Amino acid sequence: MHGVRNRFARNFSGADRPLEVAGHGSAVAMLHGRRFNAAMNKYFAAGLWSCFALLGACAHAPPTHNPMATWVPSQNFNERRPVIIVLHATEQKSVQQSLDTLRSANRGGKVSAHYLIGGDGHIYQLVDDSKRAWHAGGGSWGTITDLNSASIGIEIDNERGEPYTDAQIASIIRLLEDLCTRLNIPRTQVIGHSDLAPTRKVDPGARFPWKTLADAGFGRWPQGALVDPPAGFDPWLAMAAIGYPLADRAAAVRAFHQHYRAQDDGENPQPLFDAEDVRILYALNVSAVAPAQ
Repeated sequence: MHGVRNRFARNFSGADRPLEVAGHGSAVAMLHGRRFNAAMNKYFAAGLWSCFALLGACAHAPPTHNPMATWVPSQNFNERRPVIIVLHATEQKSVQQSLDTLRSANRGGKVSAHYLIGGDGHIYQLVDDSKRAWHAGGGSWGTITDLNSASIGIEIDNERGEPYTDAQIASIIRLLEDLCTRLNIPRTQVIGHSDLAPTRKVDPGARFPWKTLADAGFGRWPQGALVDPPAGFDPWLAMAAIGYPLADRAAAVRAFHQHYRAQDDGENPQPLFDAEDVRILYALNVSAVAPAQ
């Protein structure tokens, strides 16, 4: 419909019409007029057929209301909306390979994401913000257990271990600003894939600059000077309060180290919290429960 409407606009504006000639009653003017009218009739007929086709498609669309019930509409509702943003790394060789993977089936099944950020910072959108993309898989964050239904997924073109480009980080910050503002997503609700699924995922990895995002106002980051917590402070309760799933505590520590210490523990089966980890956890929890300014 937009193409048909644009063609009409060009013709009615005169941009595509033949040049006017002297003597409106001349045969030349009449010839031009006939050509113009014929062209207009052609475009008008095409437009009508397009409209009929669209109406026919609508007429055959499946009903959106349950046939078992009487439809008595209420205006007291709103659209389902995401409440969290998940950042991923593609771990593939090129943005084109990632575009192909995110739009087709692969050996692990169909996957997708709402956005993909190229190495040059170019932003691609693959799924509408209001739709459920298949990017998070199994996992949880706080009380959210179906992340795909509650989140926006952003893939970043990056092979594991490679640094992220300045252009990518600038585009991510720009995109986060848009999403959090437009969709009313809390700015603290920006996490990594490994945060919600620490037993399965390691992306976006220890080289992702979470501090840079935090300086721009996104995600959780300890504020102010780090201090020792009071006696009785429980780091595991603090981890749960932030959102980390604790079914596998070693995996949760590895994910925490990637996010807040830029540290890759590899396959270490028994990573431990050190004193700095505990100070970070205490600061994160203090900021999480602090009253809004």
